[in-house]
Amino acid sequence: KERGARSERERETMSWTELTTFNAFDAYDDGIVRGFKSALLTESDYENLMQCNSLEDVKMFLQATDYGTFLSNVVELDPATIVEKATQRMVEEYNYLVGNAGETLSAYLDFLRHPYMTDNIVLVLSGTTRNDSSLSKLLEACHPMGMFEELLTVGVASTPKELYELVLIESPVGKYFRNFQFEDMHELKPEVIRACLLQAYLEDFYDFCVTRCSPTTAEVMRDILNFEADRRAISTTLFAM
Repeated sequence: KERGARSERERETMSWTELTTFNAFDAYDDGIVRGFKSALLTESDYENLMQCNSLEDVKMFLQATDYGTFLSNVVELDPATIVEKATQRMVEEYNYLVGNAGETLSAYLDFLRHPYMTDNIVLVLSGTTRNDSSLSKLLEACHPMGMFEELLTVGVASTPKELYELVLIESPVGKYFRNFQFEDMHELKPEVIRACLLQAYLEDFYDFCVTRCSPTTAEVMRDILNFEADRRAISTTLFAM
């Protein structure tokens, strides 16, 4: 009981310590995130969207929400265009959030992009290895959240190993490829490559949260990342069966 009471006092002390620096480093971004959250469509909004008879009706309805006129310049509407414009809006809001974040929060937010970067790299690697498509088409298929400067220069490499040594080694996710066996890449399915890289990512993110973030963030993220690691391990096992 005494140990439990001491642990509770320590937790309260850490919380107060975090609050003393919160306004200086993270309060503005916290306000931005709260604003983004309040702009999310509600359950009643989605119910109204279900009553729309055409994409033009969808466009008109969204104009009355916080999405505003993000489709105003679109002449011919189709589902793919709506997804593209909504994703573009999300990326712009994310970049604004990162641009106003402190050092630790900015590094934390960068970690959220790493899975998208990994997916883009695997897409380009698998496409160029099998000669499925041209590089320009592969880059067009990449998720905008996972775009980074080095990815645009992948054309200088003729093999996966050269791609790492000439391009990826300096990229934000290059460290996840450090122990990868590039000689066996052509024999591996993209899902297996992605699973190996994401395992390294989750371990790196876990270490960052424990060593660089506040105790509260570390406690919350520990459970989230453990769950995500277990989920991916189960998915990979089922895929391999």
